Amino acid sequence: MSIVTSMREKIRAEIEKAIEQAKQEGKIKGEKLPDFVVEVPREKSHGDFATNVAMLLCKEAKMAPRAIAQIITENLVNEDWLEKVEIAGPGFINFYLHKSWLYAIVPQVIAGDENYGRSNYGQGEKVQIEFVSANPTGLLHMGNARGAALGDTLSSVMDAAGFDVSREFYINDAGNQIENFGKSLEARYLQLLGRDVPFPEDGYHGEDIIDTVKNIIGDVQDKYLDVDSEERRTFLVERALQEKITAIKSDLARFGVHYDVWFSEKTLHESGEITSVIQELREQGYIYEKEGALWLKSSLFGDEKDEVIVRSNGIPTYFAADIAYHKNKFERGFTRVIDIWGADHHGHVARMKGAVQALGYNPDNLGVILMQLVRLFQGGEIVRMSKRSGQYITLSELMDEVGKDAARFFFVMRSPDSHLDFDLDLAKAESSENPVYYVQYAHARINSILKANPQGELAKEKVDLSLLKEEAELDLMRKIADLPEEIVGAAVNSEPHRLTRYAHELASLFHSFYNSCRVLTDEEELRKARLLLVDAARITLRNVLTIIGVSAPERM
Repeated sequence: MSIVTSMREKIRAEIEKAIEQAKQEGKIKGEKLPDFVVEVPREKSHGDFATNVAMLLCKEAKMAPRAIAQIITENLVNEDWLEKVEIAGPGFINFYLHKSWLYAIVPQVIAGDENYGRSNYGQGEKVQIEFVSANPTGLLHMGNARGAALGDTLSSVMDAAGFDVSREFYINDAGNQIENFGKSLEARYLQLLGRDVPFPEDGYHGEDIIDTVKNIIGDVQDKYLDVDSEERRTFLVERALQEKITAIKSDLARFGVHYDVWFSEKTLHESGEITSVIQELREQGYIYEKEGALWLKSSLFGDEKDEVIVRSNGIPTYFAADIAYHKNKFERGFTRVIDIWGADHHGHVARMKGAVQALGYNPDNLGVILMQLVRLFQGGEIVRMSKRSGQYITLSELMDEVGKDAARFFFVMRSPDSHLDFDLDLAKAESSENPVYYVQYAHARINSILKANPQGELAKEKVDLSLLKEEAELDLMRKIADLPEEIVGAAVNSEPHRLTRYAHELASLFHSFYNSCRVLTDEEELRKARLLLVDAARITLRNVLTIIGVSAPERM
């Protein structure tokens, strides 16, 4: 248990004892103790912790919240770790602790090292996170890149919080997009070999398609020029998908993203899982026939209207494959499934949760994170076009421009439901205005201090940490202490952006500490204490950057 969690539980226990004492004395009426919170206030002036218990008790006790708060505070035992208690606003109780509680954090961080911040909160619960899942018909674009950074960081956050996490990529290698892909490849193949054929209107126009076909021609020449069209398309699609998926894997690996499972949509068709799940839903009474098509009664589960799952031509829809895929996920033993989708899929959430419920699973165990669009800016103007794709800037091009670290940090920096304006100039700037540079510079500065230590090795025994009394020192320790709970909060609420915010705040507090407290002072005991604090800051900052997937440089 982290120091912050331990102190939170200690305060909760004291509050409960104070309320029970007040009830026995007849000062507060009521039987049930409300589900109150003990939280860290946003404003430092409001104390180290605060609770809303008095406001929750007022209805049953039939008393004003401030009066209840007064009774609770009067019944609190005067513990040696508690400096003072104040009643604020409508009835909040603010707790101010003696600063000595923070001194335990430094040795804990140093002892934990790479494991500091990690916990067993999730108790090994099996969680699957599916993200990116781009059509393998082209190059990865900005939406894919943001999804990759968010999904991979969330996976790392949940792993650090004690969940058993599996990263998965769903390969859309079946359906209409593959039909169009085949037509596009065939047209380019014939054109490049001198045949005058039109290019399909809904085909893929990117330059990368031409490059792919050129590679295929380099291997097979005109071998498929005069064969049956279906045979030609089948061959071209198979070869092109192989190349595209390899390129996607390569770009994602360069971006620091590695999957546990690459799942093929095609296997759902070949295994009969789609047919099986449709039959199961039919037997459960959730499917009916209309106009020659099969419809799922998704409106029963909050969808605006029922949804077609088998077209009148007998071909299952993408939704049918998606239902079979999610059944497959739960059958593999995952108790929680998280999907990261583009915001344009918002209408699909209710029907997907409905289908999961119809299959007998708890729809709350399917979490969907909707991700808003990304706009790239350079020189104050929106960047729209890419030479390689013909339509959009690719992940590979972005990494060439700003590097992996800046790209990942910027993509995770905002909540997924917020639009993201990505400033290429800012991402490359070596200044405090660039958040990733600011954070990485703090880590590099820390390492330079430690290397300049005249004693060489840090003293870790018999160091008097109570010498750390300056406000900047205490603030830095307090922020370091928050990491385990920040990780759990980010995991439970699917909010990976909390970690970039935390990293920036920690870096800011370190810079403030550096500017106000001389570390390599001539006072030997104080120097030893400050060096240990600096090392704890190094470990904490490195650990959070590792979770985000950003490097922690020792020099810049």
